[in-house]
Amino acid sequence: MAAASVESRIHESATPAISIDDDIGFGALGRVRTKTTKRAARVLIEKYYPRLNAVDFHTNKKVIDEVAIIPSKRLRNKIAGFTTHLMKRIQRGPVRGISFKLQEEERERKDQYVPDVSALDTSATGGLEVDPDTKDMLRAVGFDSLPVSVSAPVSAYQAPERRGRNVPGAGRR
Repeated sequence: MAAASVESRIHESATPAISIDDDIGFGALGRVRTKTTKRAARVLIEKYYPRLNAVDFHTNKKVIDEVAIIPSKRLRNKIAGFTTHLMKRIQRGPVRGISFKLQEEERERKDQYVPDVSALDTSATGGLEVDPDTKDMLRAVGFDSLPVSVSAPVSAYQAPERRGRNVPGAGRR
């Protein structure tokens, strides 16, 4: 009885914003549903993205413990692990199902980006250097008016032929 009142006081003073108790249900005791873990991780990322760390599971575990009421250590660890996994994916690019302000602002910034100097601006360089194949492609597309200078064609790299004792796996059984 005393332990329950201490626990309730701790959670009342910290005022966590997310409670996972409602999502679990009592249909299958001892089983943590994947849906619960994934949904909780997505909600946590949307609300607490600046506090979470992309590479550190233990930091995420502590943050999740502070901001959410999670009934078991096992469930907390699963949510923290999936949160860390999603944070790593978010670093590489946008993730489906997660929408937070920083990600939307970055997407808008990329859409609105205009380079200072155009890649096709030839006034400073006097023309673009291209190989003969590229010049033929530009002509086929209709960009004959672009001033281009043809450079020597680029040949594909060929590895030198290796013979004798340097051949990997030669003479071994």
